[in-house]
Amino acid sequence: MVKYKFLTPKAEIPKGLHWTLSILAFAVLIAVWSLLTYTEWISQLFLPTPDKTVRDGWLLFTNFGLLQDVWASVFRVTTGFLIAALVAVPLGILMGSLKICEAYAEPIMSFIRYMPASAFIPLFILWLGIGESEKIAVILFGTFFPLTLMIMDVTKNVAHDLIDTAYTLGVSRLGVFRRVILPASLPGIVDSLRIAFGWAWTYLVVAEIVAAGSGLGYMIMQSQRFLKTSHIIVGIIVIGVIGIIIDLVFKFWYARMFPWMGKRGGR
Repeated sequence: MVKYKFLTPKAEIPKGLHWTLSILAFAVLIAVWSLLTYTEWISQLFLPTPDKTVRDGWLLFTNFGLLQDVWASVFRVTTGFLIAALVAVPLGILMGSLKICEAYAEPIMSFIRYMPASAFIPLFILWLGIGESEKIAVILFGTFFPLTLMIMDVTKNVAHDLIDTAYTLGVSRLGVFRRVILPASLPGIVDSLRIAFGWAWTYLVVAEIVAAGSGLGYMIMQSQRFLKTSHIIVGIIVIGVIGIIIDLVFKFWYARMFPWMGKRGGR
């Protein structure tokens, strides 16, 4: 049974093995990319070689101000996400704790959640113009509704035994909310925020398609117009690198705040 222990559901694996497998996945991806391009199975017009992509990426950073595009995108995504989180967290907690709030808000939010944020771009332009507000609004709209519903579910899943025990011990309704529901749901809320931040980045290109003059999404769309495939891949890789850094920060924060949950930062 020992040799099958790594196949046991939820069984822990050594940290070294975890990192080795994670790096191996990237190495396999680069190996497949190299195989397809250096052997010319795929034309460089559609998929450039890894070394050309690296060279073009360096040129974009040193000569074409890619760093400014990165900062513009980070600002838009972070602002949209923070505004969404500031409203979604308390609203989701209320919806998960109080049935009256759930009955009022959950149906309309579920209804809007299925509407694509890209379909609202013409309306956002009419309402907000073509400045930063419109781009932030797209990211905010795409993130807010699913995040609220995720936090509602996390709060609803707090064990009723804990709540009943608190009432039995004479804790008030406000005390149950403050001492039981909120601490018990906080790890799930942080996890939901981490996942939602990833969603915010997926809306970036959509937000920067229209009337943008900077940003990674704008750079990708401009590169597509001039068939600069390597620049498109550089933009996608930069978004992925930023995403994985944010993910690691959230996991580190999670591990420090909730060590009893058994998750470690960077894993």
